[in-house]
Amino acid sequence: MTTMTDPPGQGFRLSQLIYDTRYRSLTIQVVAMIVLMLLFSWLVSNTIANLNALGKDFDFGFLGQPSGYDINQRLIEYDSQSTHLRAAVVGILNTLLVAFLGCVLATVLGVIAGVLRLSNNWLVSRLMAVYVEGFRNVPLLLWIVLIFALMTESTPAPSAFRGDDPASSMILDAVAITNRGVYIPAIHFAAPFFENGLYNWLVILVVLAIAIFAVKRVNHWAGVKQEATGVRPTTWYLNIGIIVLPIAILFVLMGAFLDLPALQGFNFGGGVHLRGSLIALWLALSLYTGAFIAEIVRGGILAISKGQSEAAFALGLRPSTTMNLVILPQALRVIIPPLISQFLNLTKNSSLAIAVGYMDARSTLGGITINQTGRELEGMLLLGLFYLVLSLVISGVMNVYNNSVKLKER
Repeated sequence: MTTMTDPPGQGFRLSQLIYDTRYRSLTIQVVAMIVLMLLFSWLVSNTIANLNALGKDFDFGFLGQPSGYDINQRLIEYDSQSTHLRAAVVGILNTLLVAFLGCVLATVLGVIAGVLRLSNNWLVSRLMAVYVEGFRNVPLLLWIVLIFALMTESTPAPSAFRGDDPASSMILDAVAITNRGVYIPAIHFAAPFFENGLYNWLVILVVLAIAIFAVKRVNHWAGVKQEATGVRPTTWYLNIGIIVLPIAILFVLMGAFLDLPALQGFNFGGGVHLRGSLIALWLALSLYTGAFIAEIVRGGILAISKGQSEAAFALGLRPSTTMNLVILPQALRVIIPPLISQFLNLTKNSSLAIAVGYMDARSTLGGITINQTGRELEGMLLLGLFYLVLSLVISGVMNVYNNSVKLKER
């Protein structure tokens, strides 16, 4: 009788790292990692050697030094004796302000233009096509400079508001559009919770966020009730009360009052002064990005089968109701991913603010601070880190929203 035995297993050989598919991908990754680490270490050592040759070191102590320059548009208290760190914070807040306002307005304009491009009205669809193609094919910098020139050249000076000329009168006696910017009413507090006005508004925003969450829970309860009984409870008065009442209570507790702008000498005083540079940058970013969003919205709508619209019309729904309740909710899964990229582009394009003198993070931390301290490496690293973190936050928030609206299978 012959006994069959398994052949002795062969040991591991170095050639398997290249020729064996089980190890080849791991080998390539290890080699690539080693090369990248060597390249990074060479870059760091070369940078340190060049800094030593120039008599410099790598230090962030300059952030605690007095800045020595003024910032015309700011959300928090600041003067020329404040530190470079505070100047950077002022610039960062200015960037966040114009990015938030731009994303909101660009989304509104993009959705409206994208829907109207599909209108059966020939004139409306052609006008939207002119807007989209006009703004998409002209550099953003030109639009920023053009709108800023219109703001400064075609609007009256504050002194013109002294006369009775209707062309230079305030809108509703509360808003003044001048060549120095736009003056609008401001809400002040007689008994604020905090001395820093920004903290008071943060409290209001937190309460508003909680109220919006409560409204979503109420609407969810109404939806569950409708599925169980076939009748949806009336919730509009609850939604309004949940949002309005807490904010109204906060305003009463802090003694909120309206401060209207008024002509004082050669300029306006009171209210809020929105400089022409902010308005020009905001409108240019919104109009430019809105043109791209319009095409994204149009593509998302066209991706939905026509049978959806026909079924809605067969049920007696009007075209506007069909668009709001049937088409757009389904198109969101196509619209949201490229919309995230447009929000990121708008945020990074706000660095062009230096062209019109708007003091954002690029102008403060990445501009004047670097010129005064000579810390170009540290300043650019901090500026790049800020844009990186901001982009990741925007992308993360939008991805969470995208996961909440995408189709969920049973």
